[in-house]
Amino acid sequence: MQISPSLLSNPALKVATVLAVSALALTACTNASETGTGGAATASGSAAASFDPSTIQKDDALAAALPESIKAKGTLTVGSDTSYAPAEFLGTDGQTPVGYDVDIAKAIGAALGLKVQVQTAEFTGILPALGPKYDLGISSFTINPERLAAVNMVSYYQAGTGWAVQKGNPKKISLDDLCGKSIGVQTGTIQEDPDLSDRNKKCIAEGKQPINIVTLKTQTDITTRLVNGSIDAMAADSPIIGYALTQTNGQIEKLGEVYDSAPQGIAVAKSDMALADVVQKTMTKLMEDGSYKKILEGWGVTDGAITKSEVNPAAAS
Repeated sequence: MQISPSLLSNPALKVATVLAVSALALTACTNASETGTGGAATASGSAAASFDPSTIQKDDALAAALPESIKAKGTLTVGSDTSYAPAEFLGTDGQTPVGYDVDIAKAIGAALGLKVQVQTAEFTGILPALGPKYDLGISSFTINPERLAAVNMVSYYQAGTGWAVQKGNPKKISLDDLCGKSIGVQTGTIQEDPDLSDRNKKCIAEGKQPINIVTLKTQTDITTRLVNGSIDAMAADSPIIGYALTQTNGQIEKLGEVYDSAPQGIAVAKSDMALADVVQKTMTKLMEDGSYKKILEGWGVTDGAITKSEVNPAAAS
């Protein structure tokens, strides 16, 4: 889709137009992206491949430990909500998943001698579909007790919660008092529940106005609403907030510091511990041979790197 030069001459219209074009072009909605090198993408939402999985040699021992069902089909099917740049989003063709989570999925597949098919899915629908539809769920899932009760999780990254407001914080938003404010968050995230839900309960208990929690299926739509001022602030995983700051031409800024850092996990069906064990061993291999670090460097997200991958690590309640 072509963008009129007259629109691009107006910074505010330019940001809104870029976000709108990205949302339309990518169907499932994806964040627009930053300009940069390696895995960074252009403002129109395109992205360069940050990691070449063909550089990874197959590990025959790990491949031999795969469940027979995976060996037979020769493909890892991965569910991912491709609206969460830079972790997982869609390229300019509106079809090709990209991002550091996507690169990690491809690296796992390469080490196991498997093809990888990353399928776009709604965030809340991925975990229930593990087993019948998806072999893995790789979509910035924070490891928490509720998820550990439902699925196996292999730790591979760490992120906290970050916040953003319009540039200059014109509505004087404070994290100490969000009562009566309109806050955007992606449906099904820990920012929605327990973070905002707990804050809202406190507002009500103190006799204050409740928080207007705006939950939408895609992070793109949340970011767009913040840019145009229809919400007062937004909360998301820290790398997603950091990426959004770069994609909006200075229209939004960070609010407060990152908090509640916690490991994120690759999700596997609860009944498939064998696959979870193979994925954990594969992540360990990728950490040891430098592939993991190279992927994160390509997307500028090394702050969330971990040094040890575990199956079902203890999670803060």
